[in-house]
Amino acid sequence: MQTGKEGTGADLTTESDEPEARKRARIRTELASGYFEQGQTAIALDEIKQAIAADPSYAPAFNLRGLTYLRLNEVELARDSFRRAQSLAPRDPDIAHNLAWLLCQQRQFADSHVLFNQALAQPTYAGKAKTLMAQGVCYARAGDVAQAEATLLRSFELDPGNPVTAYSLAQLMFKRGDAANAQFYLRRLNAGTLANAETLWLGIKVEMKLGNRLAARQLGDQLRRQFPQARELQAYERGAFDE
Repeated sequence: MQTGKEGTGADLTTESDEPEARKRARIRTELASGYFEQGQTAIALDEIKQAIAADPSYAPAFNLRGLTYLRLNEVELARDSFRRAQSLAPRDPDIAHNLAWLLCQQRQFADSHVLFNQALAQPTYAGKAKTLMAQGVCYARAGDVAQAEATLLRSFELDPGNPVTAYSLAQLMFKRGDAANAQFYLRRLNAGTLANAETLWLGIKVEMKLGNRLAARQLGDQLRRQFPQARELQAYERGAFDE
């Protein structure tokens, strides 16, 4: 029985075809990823070094090195790692997303949006909601409120359960005076396990703006109970609803 493309004798590439150096790099990178997820950055970096030594052309190792350096606040090293990863895998949407977010944090907005759009252009990219959320936040930081809201709305359509997207939308809407729509995004968020001091405080201000003093007081009680040391609670206690 013939396998692969009929008439050519070519087989599909499988794991058994992986070169030994690439296999070692992949395994080391997978180990490093596990350590990274556990917060063991020093061990993760050591595994990444061994991955790169095994195969200096393995883009995922450089991408993970960038994420690790970013966690350590080594911004220049992170950027160099992402750039190297991108040069090895220029169509990889995850690498484009990571470099775009780093550039956004450095307020290089135009360059970041080029990379965000590059990631979003990949038809099989599964992380579009995440990238749209990050791009929306980046537009907001640049002061482009209309683009920020439109982009975050697209992200919300793909992933309505993302708390960052919901909070960011509510914050934008509240700032432009649309407290009713801000309330829509906040109420479900604050009723769940993903509420934090920021979301509760914004929820309080929204409810106060709408004249719902009981709802605001209930959120204030939740804020006091769950986050007794938060600066948002101090603001609530002194009634700083318009700050």
